[in-house]
Amino acid sequence: MTINTAFGGSPKEKLKKCHESIKQKINFKPKVAIILGSGLGALADEINAEAVLDYSEIDGFPQSTVFGHKGRFVFGWIGKTPVVIMQGRVHFYEGYSMSDVVLPVRLMRLMGADTLFLTNAAGGINKNFGVGEFMLINDQISNFAPNPLIGENFEMLGTRFPDMSEIYDKDLQEIIKTTAKELEIKLNEGVYVQLTGPAFESPAEIRMCRALGADAVGMSTACEAIAANHAGFKICGVSFIANLACGITDQPLTHDEVMEAGDKSAPLFKKLVLGAVEKFN
Repeated sequence: MTINTAFGGSPKEKLKKCHESIKQKINFKPKVAIILGSGLGALADEINAEAVLDYSEIDGFPQSTVFGHKGRFVFGWIGKTPVVIMQGRVHFYEGYSMSDVVLPVRLMRLMGADTLFLTNAAGGINKNFGVGEFMLINDQISNFAPNPLIGENFEMLGTRFPDMSEIYDKDLQEIIKTTAKELEIKLNEGVYVQLTGPAFESPAEIRMCRALGADAVGMSTACEAIAANHAGFKICGVSFIANLACGITDQPLTHDEVMEAGDKSAPLFKKLVLGAVEKFN
C-alpha cells in the first residue's frame, strides 16, 4: 500500500484539511471513539453501523499499511451511544511522523467525541498473565517513542504543558472492571509500555521494561493517549495479551501469532468492549 502524502503543510493545517474532508462526507457526531488493535478489528462489524469511510477517502489522511488493519472509520451505535471506530491505526514504525500517528485521535475529538477507548494487542511481561487474557491499562510508559506534543501546540485542543497524573480515567476503569466481572471475563490490570517497533523486543529490553514497572509491551497506544489527554478526552484502555514477551517464553515471536490469538479471543473482547461502552452514558 502506498502511504498517502497528497497533502503537505503543517500538522495543524493537515488536521483542519482532514476534518473539512470528513464533514463533506459524513454527518454524524460520535460521543465515544474506539481504536481497534491488531486482531481485534471484528468488533466494528458487530455495531449498528450508519456509515463507513475508508481512510483513503480523506484528503491527506495517513494510511494503515499493517496486514490485518482494514483502514477505515465505522460510524454507528453501541446501544444508545453514538460511536466512531477505527478499524486499524497508523504506527510510528510505518515511517509516519508522530503528528500523523496521533492525527486520527485529534480528528475524532474535532468530530465531537469526548471519550476514547484504546485497545491493542500486546506482549505479556507480567509472568502472571496468560496468552488470550486482557489487561486493563491503569498507567503507561512512553519514554521510547517521540512525544506527540513536540512542536507547535494545538491551542484549539489543549494547553502547552498538560498534566499527565491521571491519563486513564478511574470512573471508566471501574465500569470496565464491573463489566468484566458481570461477563465472567478475567481482567488483569497493569502498566503498558510503548516501544517503537517494528522489531519485537530483545530479552534484555524486556528485562528493562520489567525493571521500569511495565506489565505489557506494544508499539502503539501510549502516544495516542498523550495526545488524547492533551485534547481533553476521557480515556480508558484494554490490552489483549496476544503473546508472552521475548524472554518470558522461548518461542520466537511473529505477527501471525498475534493475529491468530486475536481471532480466538475476539468473541470475549467484543462482549467486554460492547458491554462497557453501553454503560459510558
